[in-house]
Formats: sequence, C-alpha cells, structure tokens
Amino acid sequence: MWGMDVTALSIAPKSKDDARIAQQLNRHERRVEASPPGMCPLAAQLSLLRDGALQTCGKCVPCRDGLPQLAALLERVVACDADAGTLERLRALACMVRDTADCAIGYEAANALLEGMDAFAAEYESHVERGCCQAGVGQSVPCETLCPAHVNVPAYIALVAEGDYAGAVQMVRKDNPFPTACALVCEHPCEERCRRTLIDAPLNIRGIKKFAVDQAPADTVAVPPRSVDTARTVAVIGGGPSGLTCAYFCALMGHRVTVFEEREQLGGMLRYGIPAYRFPRERLDEDIRGIMNAGTITARCGESIGLTEMREIADTYHAVYVAIGAQTGKSLRIEGADAEGVMSAVDMLGRIGDGDYPDFSGKSVVVVGGGNVAMDCARTAVRAGADDVSVVYRRRKEDMTALPIEVESAIAEGVEMIVLEAPVAVEKDAEGRCAALVTQPQMIGAVRGGRPAPVAANKPERRIEADIVLIAVGQNVVSAPFEEFGMATTWGCFNADERLRAEGFDNVFVGGDCQTGPATAIRAIGAGKVAARNIDEFLGYSHKLRCDVEVPVARPNDRTPKGRVEITERPARERKRDFQGVEIEMSREEAVQECGRCLRCDCFGPGTLEGGRVQYA
Repeated sequence: MWGMDVTALSIAPKSKDDARIAQQLNRHERRVEASPPGMCPLAAQLSLLRDGALQTCGKCVPCRDGLPQLAALLERVVACDADAGTLERLRALACMVRDTADCAIGYEAANALLEGMDAFAAEYESHVERGCCQAGVGQSVPCETLCPAHVNVPAYIALVAEGDYAGAVQMVRKDNPFPTACALVCEHPCEERCRRTLIDAPLNIRGIKKFAVDQAPADTVAVPPRSVDTARTVAVIGGGPSGLTCAYFCALMGHRVTVFEEREQLGGMLRYGIPAYRFPRERLDEDIRGIMNAGTITARCGESIGLTEMREIADTYHAVYVAIGAQTGKSLRIEGADAEGVMSAVDMLGRIGDGDYPDFSGKSVVVVGGGNVAMDCARTAVRAGADDVSVVYRRRKEDMTALPIEVESAIAEGVEMIVLEAPVAVEKDAEGRCAALVTQPQMIGAVRGGRPAPVAANKPERRIEADIVLIAVGQNVVSAPFEEFGMATTWGCFNADERLRAEGFDNVFVGGDCQTGPATAIRAIGAGKVAARNIDEFLGYSHKLRCDVEVPVARPNDRTPKGRVEITERPARERKRDFQGVEIEMSREEAVQECGRCLRCDCFGPGTLEGGRVQYA
C-alpha cells in the first residue's frame, strides 16, 4: 500500500498562489484568443517561445538553456538585426533542442519554431534581407478583417446603438447585399478575434445585425443611387449569394446585368440548402428584393446553361461571372447505396426550397455526416414527422464541422448522435427498400489535416435500423458543361487567377463555391464583391459608390465586464413541430447593452481595413 505523501501537505498553503497564477493564465489565454489579425508571425512565434522558456523545470540542459538561447536569436530576427548565419544557428539549435529535450515543454517549443520557420519562410527572408516585415503585415480591426466581405462592423453596431436601423442595414449593404441572410445564418467569423474577449467575451455581432434587420427589413431600406449607365453588359451564371452579390455591385456601378438561374427562384443554396426554420423564405426574399432594386438587373430563372448557351453568352456579353455553386450532393460508395429510401441530403433540401416537404411519418431516419447540412437534415426529419432520427458520424462529436449551437439544438429536438461509426453498407429488404445502415465502429487516431483521423476499431459491425438514410457528406460542382466550353478545373473546381479571372479567358470570371469548393455563404458573398470590382476594372472603370451613411462619433469605452447577450430559441418541444423560424428577437434593451460592449477598434485601435472592398466616395 502506498503511504501518505507528507510533502503534499507541507506545500498546501501554496494553493492560494496557484489560484492567483491560474487567474493570470486565464488572462493570458484571453489575450491569445484576442490576438489581432495581421500581426507579424515571427513576433507571435517569439511570444510562444518565451512561454516555453518560462515553463521549463530546469532539469534538462536542452530545455533549460536552449530555449532562452533560441528566444535570444529569434529576438534578433524580429528586430531585423540578423543575417543568414543567424537563421542557420537558429535552425540548428532548434533541431538539437527538439531531439534531445526530455519532455514536451522543450521538444514541442523547438518543434513549433521549426515548423514556423518553414511555414513563414518568406517572412524570415524579408526580416533578414529587407529589414522589415512583408507588405500587408500590420494589425487591423479584427471583426472587419475576418469578415470575408470586410463589412464595417463597428460602424453598423454604433448605428444600431443610436437607433438608426436603416442606416445600419445600409452600412452592412455597403459591402454585403445580404444583411438578412448573414443576420440569420452566417457563421460569424467576425467574432473570432473580437478584442472584447480581453474583458469578458466576444460581441454577439450576428445578434446585433439580426436586431437591425428585424427593425428595418432590407427591402424597406433604399439602395444607394446607381452610377451613370455604362452600356456595358455583364452576365452572371448562378443566382446564389455570390452571383447576386456580383450582380448588385455591377448594377450600382452602372453596368447592365443579366442573371441566369437554373432553378425557378433566385437564392441558390440560401433557398435550396437551408431549411425555412433557420432562414424563413420571406426573409430571404427581403434581401433579394433589395438587390433587384439596384436596377438594370434582369433575372432569367429556369434556364440551364450548357455548352451552346455558354458560348453565346461569352460572345454576347462584355463580361461573364460564373458562380454556379456546389449544388449536388456526394454519394457513399458502399453496398446497397442504391436502395429505395437512400437519398442525398442536398437533393432533399433542394426540393424543400420549392415547397416540396417530405413526409417521414412513422419512419426511422438516419443522417450520415457531421456538418451543418447533416444537422439541417436531421432537424428537418424531426419536423417531417419521423419516429426517431439519428446522426451517424465517423469521428467524435467534438470533431463535427457543424456549428456547436446547431448540434446542441438538434440534440434538444430529440436527435441522437451516434459517433465513431463509419457506414459500410445499406441493408435492403426483399423489395429493395432500405432496412438498416450497417456501420463499422471506429477509434480515433493520429491528427491529419488538423483533426484526429478515425481508424477501424477491432469491434463487430453494428446494425442501425433505418427506413430512410440521408447522405450529407459533401457537395460537388456541376462543372462538365463549362469544362466543355474550355474552363479548366482542379478536383472539380474552376481554376482562376488572383483577380478571379478563369484560366485561359479574358472576360470570364469565376467565384464562390464553384471555385473554392463548398464553403460558407459569407465567403461566397465576399467573392462576388471582389469579382464585381475586378469586372469593373476589366471594363475600363474604377467606380466609386455612394453610401450616404454617417458613422456616429465613438463614445468612450465601457470596460465593465458584462455577460454576452445570446439569441434564444423557441422551446424545442414547440419548434420541432413546425418550420417556423426558431430564433427569438432580441429586445431593444438587450441590443443596446450588447452594442455598448463594442470597444470601437476602428477609432481606438489600428484603423480600418482599406483593401478587399469596392470603393465608396
């Protein structure tokens, strides 16, 4: 039997110091979370290296003496007081520490430095040879920089605080013509590095935007005045978020735009990929009506574009923007995948976009996947009357790519999460109908591509009864007609240069999911805005648009720690019975408090971002 550790009793009073240290480390963690975009990567590496040196226990020489020496060498590089020989010594010493240190504190710190020297090789070279950081390195407003459309977030938050909701909508629309869509379904990357994290928690930026569009619907706010007609014509292939964004800005610039959309209605995956309970169709129509109010936009819905049509369009229009998205779902190559009852999640959501809702009454539904589409399908199946709904995912729940709030909401509505199970077959009954999904249990393994990879576990296969199996494992681009036209692709996505010009073409541009692969709506919107600016330059112009919204003067910061106001949802027992919107509107009191937490980094910080936007007078 082990005896009592009397040493532990003798150091008990230090627990108070440990608690104080924990408080300091918590503040340090907040500072890391709020690290601003644009900072010098070498300075960031130096900070991590110093942390490693502080943590050394001093028992092994490589860690105790090596880490401070590495920090001293890197300090010279950061200060632009180093030469090529310094880099050689830095790498050699880091290799020695990594290979000989006794514990993770030493070898991980050195390994991180070596990985950084490879990842930021150009930055190291610039510091040594040019004596400065690379062009573009420099801090900017975090929320504005991390928004793919570079919306002026502090400005519209200040307008909401003043009660100028129409002005706030107009400020959003200055860079993003889908204020309502992004208020309801955006994954809000703008919140990731919010400087308010240093005090309490990031601002609920999406919630503030939702409050604004709830008070001033987008189609009731006048769009900016259109520039003088240029008589230049622009064809947009695809009426989704990227295509309509490009159309909106091109129209405001004075160009004549025609949007070709294969489906019967505009909206793309905002209409045909997101269920109405998350994004009510009438709210999407508010954004689309606002876009169409920009003038000189003609929508031709229900028209498929093949080789012949594409040739005619390219010859007829001065510029073409291809933004067809990723509209088809991937399938699983497993036995029985052709069974009746096995269907693409994307196809099902697409039919719902035209009002064709499924009836799963009395059915057992299994959804395969771990992304937002999988959660959308599972929650839709609940509303379609299924007896039970499960999500099968080959990784762990914490590895799911779906937003955590979507996973939590699905569980609250009765969806079961079956994790670490990989589909291997669909079992059919005598009539060829789906009877069960057969899975192979997995165990989590080594990290690959940033996430732990699953591997087959030495366990027997599992049978999960299912009348319906919905496959939500990714989306594909229907690129064949455009490849016939001559547009080059890589892994099914169109190739483009830094100005989004299609490879091998002068007047054809591409952007959004069909160029990057499936991503978020706000990334597609950002691509559409960039495409519009590049098309404008290609046509020989450099238009400046009017915004006509004055940003309120910044008030002194309120630095009192406060809780973050969250958007609440209708009770699960109610919302799971219908397709009505699930989110409950903020009150004016809540919105004002949340706006008051903004630190106005555009005024009390590094200034606003100038790149990546259309120009405004």
